[in-house]
Amino acid sequence: MSISATELRFDDHTMWVALDDGRTIGIPLVWFPRLHAATSLQRMDYEISPYGLHWEMLDEDISIQGLLDGRSDQTERRSSAA
Repeated sequence: MSISATELRFDDHTMWVALDDGRTIGIPLVWFPRLHAATSLQRMDYEISPYGLHWEMLDEDISIQGLLDGRSDQTERRSSAA
């Protein structure tokens, strides 16, 4: 059985995710640069799915399993230098 998010909230430095097993986990916003740079309104424009969190306007997807495993942003960044 997978664990799902039920609620999401933010403070100045942390994303708080309530889980369906009763836990609430806090994740530093600096782990996710798009969320860290986003406005409060952009952060609150999210969808919860059975497997994770999605922000359409920010092009951000975060899996609950990844959060539980302690993984931060896994986006591959490519250098413009050749």
